[in-house]
Amino acid sequence: AVVGRDSLAAAVENARAAVRLAQIDLANTRIVAPRAGRLGEVGVRQGQYVTAGTQLMGLVPDVVWVTANMKETQMRNIRVGQPVTLTVDALGGQTLRGRVERIAPAAGSEFSVIRPDNATGNFTKVAQRIPVRIRIDPGQEAAQRLAPGMSVVAKVDTAG
Repeated sequence: AVVGRDSLAAAVENARAAVRLAQIDLANTRIVAPRAGRLGEVGVRQGQYVTAGTQLMGLVPDVVWVTANMKETQMRNIRVGQPVTLTVDALGGQTLRGRVERIAPAAGSEFSVIRPDNATGNFTKVAQRIPVRIRIDPGQEAAQRLAPGMSVVAKVDTAG
């Protein structure tokens, strides 16, 4: 019995290691979203094998905002915190209220993968677009129906 004791202790440790490995494998079968939200396009099915970096689905966060691409000529008096009125085409022209939350540090073209080369020599001035993030005020029923890609008209109250 004394001779077989060490081999039995090794077998117990092997069994414990196998249980830990099975627990890790089981934990890897559960994928948790990085934040709360609604599912958009789902591109994965139950039982499907996936690898790291595979896009499984689109997640639309519960926090609602609008990115208004304002012309640079409209940016003169726009400041963070100013009230905004939004008219949403897809909601029958309903209006929503919000506030300017953030102004991008550069024009949208500066962050594009392929930058436009406007130096064509024709001296035509092209007004750039500056992304302005507008946070929707809470408590508006129509805001729940707002979805990514909808067209809106944003009017910033620069006096406010």
